[in-house]
Amino acid sequence: MIHSFLLVGQSNMAGRGFIKEVPITCNERIRVLRNGRWQIMMEPIHYDRPYAGVGPAASFAVAWCNKNENKEIGLIPCADGGTSLDDWSVEGPLFKHAVLQARLAKQSSKLDGILWHQGESDSVSKKYKDYNQKFSKIVNAFRKELDEPDIPIIIGGMGDYLANGFLGEYFQQYIEINGELLRFSENNNNCYFVTALGLTPNPDGIHINAVSQRIFGLRYFEAYDKHQHILEPVEGEEDAINIDIERTPTKTERMAILENKFAGGNMSLEEYQFQLSEINS
Repeated sequence: MIHSFLLVGQSNMAGRGFIKEVPITCNERIRVLRNGRWQIMMEPIHYDRPYAGVGPAASFAVAWCNKNENKEIGLIPCADGGTSLDDWSVEGPLFKHAVLQARLAKQSSKLDGILWHQGESDSVSKKYKDYNQKFSKIVNAFRKELDEPDIPIIIGGMGDYLANGFLGEYFQQYIEINGELLRFSENNNNCYFVTALGLTPNPDGIHINAVSQRIFGLRYFEAYDKHQHILEPVEGEEDAINIDIERTPTKTERMAILENKFAGGNMSLEEYQFQLSEINS
């Protein structure tokens, strides 16, 4: 039985970390729902934009696998970059699409949680004043539509770097959004807040970089696993970039990595054939 998690929110959930900056994560016990089928995970997990990259879900999934030996986890990517809370209204296409994908996933998995990261687009014009009310409606609707009244919702906070980037003027109220997210988490059952304290952005000053996304994913898992808010960095998280490199990859994983390199134009046919024979020998 696959244990699945719905990924929703905007770009920092979808992932914009540069893939080249972290080791490849490939684990055949981690699956991603694509075209209605569970496929072995390779990053990017989301394809909401052509430049999608590393998000928090991969390290969350590896941490989950490390805790749940011999079990499989499934990721349901539905986040969309640049979206506001209004874009996620229960009447809109993003919410409806996420519900459809989660229902499809439930036909072959057990839905165990929802990972949410959104708020950058609402960090202006005093939108924080209505955030809690709007977000509550969305969360309640997810639980109702998916028939999961007690499903855990893990909610990530905004990074402290936001107001200092070259587009910082658009994020001046991120602290207020964080406050609303924390308040919501404290006042609602099975909702847990995860701090972005100390995380580092890409050069754009908006998107969490790949190394910090690995750390963020560990914090998400800690909140899910411990059923508690994560308000400080997690012990040992600085080594998150190496979370899955000491494990000997399986034949299936080696094949998936090889196919990814060859199909992406990063390997000659001769080298591909040589490594393929090595794997099959």
